[in-house]
Amino acid sequence: MRKLMVDFIISLDGFGAAEGWPGLWGMAGPEYLAWLEAEEKHTALMGATTYRLLSGILAHSPDEVGTATLKAMPKIVFSSTLTAPLEWANTELISGDAVAEVRAMKQEEGIPLHTLGSLSLSRSLLRAGLVDRYRVVVFPVINGATGRDRIFDGYPDVALQLVDHRTFDDRLQLLEYVPTVLEAPPGLAAQGVE
Repeated sequence: MRKLMVDFIISLDGFGAAEGWPGLWGMAGPEYLAWLEAEEKHTALMGATTYRLLSGILAHSPDEVGTATLKAMPKIVFSSTLTAPLEWANTELISGDAVAEVRAMKQEEGIPLHTLGSLSLSRSLLRAGLVDRYRVVVFPVINGATGRDRIFDGYPDVALQLVDHRTFDDRLQLLEYVPTVLEAPPGLAAQGVE
């Protein structure tokens, strides 16, 4: 069976990006970039918004650390608005229900699955109980005034069991968890309220 990991980069206050800040908040040091380059082979899952953003950026970027790996890795885009063939190499388009498709993919043999951005896709997969691991790399910034793409808005309550952590470049924190979606907060569940 294939495993699924939701993978995000975030500011300390939970944003995925911020206006006026460079990519990765300008803080991607050599240790973090080397880790990205050496990460296990996996298939990247994304929605149309992430595909449009990344394929546009990578179409005009030189092969820097990370971009060649991203271009070469297998990618699956879930979208009812895009049409095949997609311009980005090694990319498959699936227009069907993402939750059903990922559920079927997880039953197959193959390399692990990781989401790439794609907030609503990640939320749907977590709600459906398909996520085996949840990983965030926290960048040491607060984007209260300029933040966009709040990662956790619309999420259910989720209990997280820490299974891995590390620090990159003396400033970035990787936190990896096993998630459990809760029917109700523990206090309400103890009272029998759902």
